[in-house]
Amino acid sequence: MFKVPGYDEVSPAAQEVFSQLTKTSGKVPNLYATIGYSGNALSSYMAYVHAQVKNSFHGKEREAIYLIVSQFNGCEYCLASHTQSAMKFGWKEEETLQLRAGTFPDAKWKIIYNVIQSVIENRGAVQQALQDLFFQSGYNETALIDLMVLINVMSFTNYVFRLTAIPIDFPAAKSL
Repeated sequence: MFKVPGYDEVSPAAQEVFSQLTKTSGKVPNLYATIGYSGNALSSYMAYVHAQVKNSFHGKEREAIYLIVSQFNGCEYCLASHTQSAMKFGWKEEETLQLRAGTFPDAKWKIIYNVIQSVIENRGAVQQALQDLFFQSGYNETALIDLMVLINVMSFTNYVFRLTAIPIDFPAAKSL
């Protein structure tokens, strides 16, 4: 079982990220600390995540996507963390459950849910008919590639949690 490392147990590169996280959010979440076993992994992951601010999807939408991905990947840690983040962006807790279940009443979110499901279950493959629905709902090729990036960003942390089973340091998300 993995132990969550402290500041003195990681490389200078990871320590730098720990300091930034503490300054901006008041703590280093256990999952990020665990990724910090590799200073390179943590630094490059954080740069990748921060670059997604310029993504086709705004913060509130990204949080919804992260919840859907984490639900499919079975990551209790990220469901807990991103439920809190989603509510800070204006989602109601009931809406986070609907997004995760694919029952949110907005048609665009049903399409995004189905695209994410296809990507995860079919290792990236999305049938043309589903891509066409995505495009007909107002998105373009840029948005589809940006969605793939967000799936990738979240799947990485989902998999790290599933690998390490470190303690969850956020309030648990409600079960579906």
